[in-house]
Amino acid sequence: MKHILIIEDDPAILKGLQISLQEENYEMSSAVDGEKGYKLAQLGQYDLILLDLMLPGMNGQDICRELRGQGDPTPIIMLTSKEEESDKILGLEIGADDYVTKPFSVRELQARIRALLRRTDASAQNEMERSSFGSVQIDFKKHEAVNKGKPIKMSTKEFEILHFFINHEQEVIHRDTLLNEVWGYDIYPTTRTVDTFILNLRKKIEDDPAHPKHLITVHGTGYKFLK
Repeated sequence: MKHILIIEDDPAILKGLQISLQEENYEMSSAVDGEKGYKLAQLGQYDLILLDLMLPGMNGQDICRELRGQGDPTPIIMLTSKEEESDKILGLEIGADDYVTKPFSVRELQARIRALLRRTDASAQNEMERSSFGSVQIDFKKHEAVNKGKPIKMSTKEFEILHFFINHEQEVIHRDTLLNEVWGYDIYPTTRTVDTFILNLRKKIEDDPAHPKHLITVHGTGYKFLK
């Protein structure tokens, strides 16, 4: 049974989420403030986190940033009433896997959760468990990576992006293709999300991120990966 952590301070929304997830036979834990939710996220083993953006004590962005900074790969869906594109992009840039704006459809959220859990399971079961290039070594099954012998902290999404590029070595990958194949649905307003993730990955895997040898820009089109 999949275990989902809900961090949400609105009692009505929390209750609705608990009812809808119970219908889907998920195990649940919950917190109504950021600090408690952050502690639960650190202590527990969860398959997915539903994380409200605006929380008392510690906001959702800080929780997401801290978890990713510690190397926690647990998939995160951020919940927020904010509709500005910049908020959505920031949530994704700091490591969230998806972003749902309130008020949201329960069925849509259930579908998003199922899709994200399927992709996480598929990634874990993929035949290619390890890869290496340059001074980088990656264990996709364990979600572990090292560069020059030093551990690299990468989010689940960063592992998925790199996994996709390695599986399509030397192919030119359009930004829209990467959004559709890795994120799973074409919901993002611009391709800036992809560019930001690429820049962050380069900082972690390239000797000189300003002059990359592995994640190469194909101007006007997208990117390609070279070993």
